[in-house]
Amino acid sequence: MKSEIERMQAVQLPIIPVVGELIRSSPGTISLGQGVVYYSPPPEAAEQISLFLAQPQNHKYQAVEGISPLLEAIAAKLSAENQIQIDRNNCIVVTAGSNMGFMNAILAIANPGDEIILQTPYYFNHEMAIAMASCRPVLVRTDENYQLLPDGISSAITHKTKAVVTISPNNPTGAVYPQETLQAVNEICRERGIYHISDEAYEYFTYNGVKHFSPAAIPQSSDYTISLFSLSKAYGFASWRIGYMVIPQHLLVPVRKIQDTILICAPVISQYAALGALQAGVNYCQEKLKAITEVREIVLQELQAVSEFCIVPKADGAFYFLLKVQTDMAAMELVETLIREYKVAVIPGTTFGIDDGCYLRVAYGALQAETAQAGISRLVKGLQNILA
Repeated sequence: MKSEIERMQAVQLPIIPVVGELIRSSPGTISLGQGVVYYSPPPEAAEQISLFLAQPQNHKYQAVEGISPLLEAIAAKLSAENQIQIDRNNCIVVTAGSNMGFMNAILAIANPGDEIILQTPYYFNHEMAIAMASCRPVLVRTDENYQLLPDGISSAITHKTKAVVTISPNNPTGAVYPQETLQAVNEICRERGIYHISDEAYEYFTYNGVKHFSPAAIPQSSDYTISLFSLSKAYGFASWRIGYMVIPQHLLVPVRKIQDTILICAPVISQYAALGALQAGVNYCQEKLKAITEVREIVLQELQAVSEFCIVPKADGAFYFLLKVQTDMAAMELVETLIREYKVAVIPGTTFGIDDGCYLRVAYGALQAETAQAGISRLVKGLQNILA
């Protein structure tokens, strides 16, 4: 049987492996594509591995929600940094990355055919998860600087809507949503009796004095706010696959069912490493962020050379710029040409749900300054030559 199930036909192909294959076919290509950081986990993460190995019981299944020391460390972090208090109204579940947290949330709150509101540009794995759950993504545009439009969100809500998704700092745009805007969206969700899913994987990556805000810090929001966090970016933890979600207490039973079926529990060795990372704390990330900030300035400076045919909206967070390129050329065709002829890779905007023009996502978190300079110079030269 070779026929593909109709449900999966509706799911787009992950773009990162596609671009990765193009990179492999063009040796020497510098990638400004994948959203990872340049650094590895702190030493405290590795130190926890010996503690894991010292206890034979750790080789057996552990609690679905996560090991107690990690849950306690996360609760302390949420209180100190996000002003989110864990009490009888909410709880923490450790997941295999925040993408799994998002899938857990959609399966827990929605039936097939229900609607989930995404902002465009959207994070492609969110849209894919919604399609896999046989739900329908409802797309609401953002403004010219990729900021939320609460009135548009409110107008898009129907009797089938189960949640509004926000990502701040944002992937793919780098936008950071102001506290008052997130409060407005959270209030809309409260009034309309739906969930607010807040993806905060890039919480530490902000620039120019801009601050991150967690909607779950809003008083009396616990019953309808779902917060997703990840160690992948802040602690160089991508392959360890540890994230966590803060969910209303009434969702714990369905989330347990989902996670116990798909995963049972996040890898316990990774949970120990995560405990070490949290012991190192936010200062570890903030120290590394200095180098990313320097690379960010290099990228911005170089992009000025293509300002006549390339719009770079304001981006005060994450480690992305989403460029709008003034051309009739298809985004994927431009990406392929840049890889093949100029040996630099970026991600096409079509994978983020924008097809009203040519957009390119530039990621700069994975590169040291020298490599970033070479990569962005290739991109600028390529755009100048292709579009001149």
